[in-house]
Amino acid sequence: MAKRRRTDLVAFARRMCRGLEGPQFLAFIPALSLAAFWLGGEGALVSVALALPALYCALGAISRSGSVGLDRLTGLVERSEFLHALDHALATAAAEGSQTACVVLEIDDFADFGARHGDAAAEEVLRAAADRLRGALRTGDTLARIGEARFAVACAPAPRLDLEAAIQLAARLQRAVEQPVPLDATSIYMTASAGFCLAARLPGSAAEALTEAASVALAEAQAAGPAGIRAFAHGMPRRAKTGVAGAEVAAALEAGQIVAWFQPQISTETGRISGFEALARWTHPERGAVPTSEFLPALESAGLMAQLGETMLYHALTALRAWDRSGLDVPRVSVNFSAAELRDPRLPDRIAWELDRFGLDPCRLGVEVLETVIARSPEDATTRGIRALARMGCAVDLDDFGTGHASITALRRFDVSRVKIDRSLVAKCDRDPEQQRMVMAILSMSEQLGLDTLAEGVETAGEHALLAQLGCGHVQGYAIARPMPFEQTSEWIASQTARVEAAPWVGRNVG
Repeated sequence: MAKRRRTDLVAFARRMCRGLEGPQFLAFIPALSLAAFWLGGEGALVSVALALPALYCALGAISRSGSVGLDRLTGLVERSEFLHALDHALATAAAEGSQTACVVLEIDDFADFGARHGDAAAEEVLRAAADRLRGALRTGDTLARIGEARFAVACAPAPRLDLEAAIQLAARLQRAVEQPVPLDATSIYMTASAGFCLAARLPGSAAEALTEAASVALAEAQAAGPAGIRAFAHGMPRRAKTGVAGAEVAAALEAGQIVAWFQPQISTETGRISGFEALARWTHPERGAVPTSEFLPALESAGLMAQLGETMLYHALTALRAWDRSGLDVPRVSVNFSAAELRDPRLPDRIAWELDRFGLDPCRLGVEVLETVIARSPEDATTRGIRALARMGCAVDLDDFGTGHASITALRRFDVSRVKIDRSLVAKCDRDPEQQRMVMAILSMSEQLGLDTLAEGVETAGEHALLAQLGCGHVQGYAIARPMPFEQTSEWIASQTARVEAAPWVGRNVG
């Protein structure tokens, strides 16, 4: 109990220090000094002048003395203090015959967000998420930051904390994170995935085991896509606590465990399939689906991105040829290429050779290039390589458009044929007027430049409908279909084609 009181005192000191350092308080110092002089004369003025620095030093000393147990950025407790609180909740629940649980929540694609917007913006989002998560919790719940963008909740014991209540709590935490964060005169939308474990699922376990079980459930939620919620169940594959080693991911790539999954892209005008995007997925024989946020950095560190690109290209072209032989209409498949691959002067020749080997026209292959790559690339090998692919007939898609500050001249210089509007701008566009204006501006610019458009990360029917109304050419996202292994694509293609053909035709009656 004394340790908990100290933690609360340190947290209060941290908040007070931030308040004393804030611009709002600094703006009131002259008024405070003047009021002291006006009410109490020179003596009161001297007292205020001495008291403020003394108060700041005292609070700072308390704050620094508790730095081991509190996160510097958010002021939340760290993992060791969290485990202590969860152990206390487990002991209390056992003594009272009540229930407790652990919830682990992580902001989706946070590493990509930091790379695009910078460290300052990432810290602002984390602070905002921590504050909002605090407001979404009950009295007695303990919130901690246990990873870069990962938070954990030790639920205060309650008589009726069952599966439904835990799902509602996780959904409430997700909604808190989804609230827009003002950043650089715009609003940033984030999503989060959550996993939880009820103490009743692991009777007699300690805090460490309960937290690990909730983390396993979180990994299951992340494997299914952003904004997922999963409850821990026995039989879920246990994943490593640490990152993926380069040797392990290299062996997986060599063994064919990392393969292409395919996410459909459809026309907003006709509803017909306009293509697929090939996405790398790793299904570990023991740990199950490994998130791309874990294995892609390991591949990059090991210098294996070119080998991954070759694998993805092979799978994409193999899929195209198989669909053609089955009589299925898939116009093209898009493949992501890393910056290192795009700098390779041999890439255009290699792709031309592969297309010829499979007997496919270059227009059937889409080359996806990150906007950040184009924005940072001068007239060098990258530029020459992308333009060579465009002249060959490949379609160049500018990925994550709206986040990387590519200029209009860069769009022309790289022969871009389509821009993919980033999911951060698509999110909530059917409800947020500011998001709508951003999307409309991109669509208007693209129309004037003669560029096709595709919105990625479309997750609701409302977003899909609005984008179609605004004139976005194509959409891609969970509202259409999740990424799927090749074996499932034929059935989905046939189903989508049947839906389109069964829909009534609305048009002019000619005759």
